[in-house]
Amino acid sequence: MKQHPPARAAASAHSSISNSNSASASASTAGAPPSAPASAAPDFASLGVAPTLIRALDEVGHRRPTPIQAAAIPGALAGRDVLGLAQTGTGKTAAFALPILQRLLGTDRGADAAAAPRGRGPAGRRPIRALVLSPTRELASQIGDTFARYGRHSGLRQLVIFGGVGFAPQVSALRQGVDVLVATPGRLVDLLEQGHVELGAVEVLVLDEADRMLDAGFLPGVRRILRRLPGRRQTLFFSATMPDELVPLTGEVLDDPLRVAVAPVASTPDKVDQSVYLVSQADKRRLLEHVLQDSEVSRAIVFTRTKHGADRVARQLAAVDVAAAAIHGNKSQNARERALASFRAGGLRILVATDVAARGIDIGGVSHVLNYDMPMDPEGYVHRIGRTARAGATGVAISFCSIEERPRLASVEKLIKRRLPVVGDHPFVAGAAAPKPESPQPAPRRAPAGGRPGQGSRSGQGQGPRQGQGRSQSQGAAQSGGRRTGPSRRPR
Repeated sequence: MKQHPPARAAASAHSSISNSNSASASASTAGAPPSAPASAAPDFASLGVAPTLIRALDEVGHRRPTPIQAAAIPGALAGRDVLGLAQTGTGKTAAFALPILQRLLGTDRGADAAAAPRGRGPAGRRPIRALVLSPTRELASQIGDTFARYGRHSGLRQLVIFGGVGFAPQVSALRQGVDVLVATPGRLVDLLEQGHVELGAVEVLVLDEADRMLDAGFLPGVRRILRRLPGRRQTLFFSATMPDELVPLTGEVLDDPLRVAVAPVASTPDKVDQSVYLVSQADKRRLLEHVLQDSEVSRAIVFTRTKHGADRVARQLAAVDVAAAAIHGNKSQNARERALASFRAGGLRILVATDVAARGIDIGGVSHVLNYDMPMDPEGYVHRIGRTARAGATGVAISFCSIEERPRLASVEKLIKRRLPVVGDHPFVAGAAAPKPESPQPAPRRAPAGGRPGQGSRSGQGQGPRQGQGRSQSQGAAQSGGRRTGPSRRPR
């Protein structure tokens, strides 16, 4: 078993913080049965969070920990590797940011920062002591903002780096030294290969949206980064979903992790009213315009499968005088930031996005999420609809499903363990598939005048965009963390 290094008693000998850029829980350990459910602690002090950080929390109005924070923070403060699974919008970022800030301050549980001098990295600059990897630029920026808010009295420096912008400002900031680096893998690999980043002093690694970071698209870059990190470190994984096929990969990086699962894993928020509209692909544009006539759709995110599709939908909405803009990976960073700022400020009613934004938009007041195209993977559905009903609010999620997309709908329903109510009173209804009979029955010799027996719709009564109740309750059991195997095992 790996021996976790103690939190170093290094403190801030610097002048001031510098922002260089920009309900229940269960816990278990490897080989141990799940513990009894734990509820949120009454305050952050009882979790061992230091007064310096509690002061910053109070200033931003964050006085009570969420369930994922209450369950994960004590273990992270104790130096454990953590695998944290919770629904979107439940405060996962603070669950790892607070322990990291406290560790870098060198504080004991409940104590304030010591005044010991900090070690120096290459050329006498501050070494990078915490690394947070994020799959998208928007999410990286939001993580950086969280560190800046909670670390405002720490004297620690944090930097956010991502692609789509010039190298020079990022290189300049790195030369000044940073304590916490938040990065997307592609840009970090580029800077590593150019010799601008040294990761030999990293004490804590975080993979946020860990399921996405371990998939085929990101994994090669993540592996290259892991090879540059010390084997003796703390590693924290956080995500809303963790497909079974990725669990072995977590065992390659995490060592005897504390597994914290809040609410059923891969479940959708209870306060999201979900439904599906059966419609032909050709009629989706007109159905979208029909749904947007509802004045209750005050601020909505429309998700499309492709970048070209996002641009096309945004143009079509603009043509009927609906204020909309598209964001996706081909847009410049400035264009993405302008669109998000306008959407956040109320200048845009509709934001059209690809799945790149499903894990990077944390904007309050999103009334509706509209899946113009069903997601290619079912986990994408969970992340998409998590853009509404954040921080305890309510919201509506509507999916447009064509006949060709029925298998994707079935995959979503299997993952979230519930059937989505079908809205049948809109003007563009496509024929629904016949339900399977409950038991085999002999075929009649002649079909009755009304059609074949069993023919009909999958569901329901005519319901509008905010209709469609009936949520299933499924509880996720905590499972023990895996052991590391394979070529990426850290040195003991």
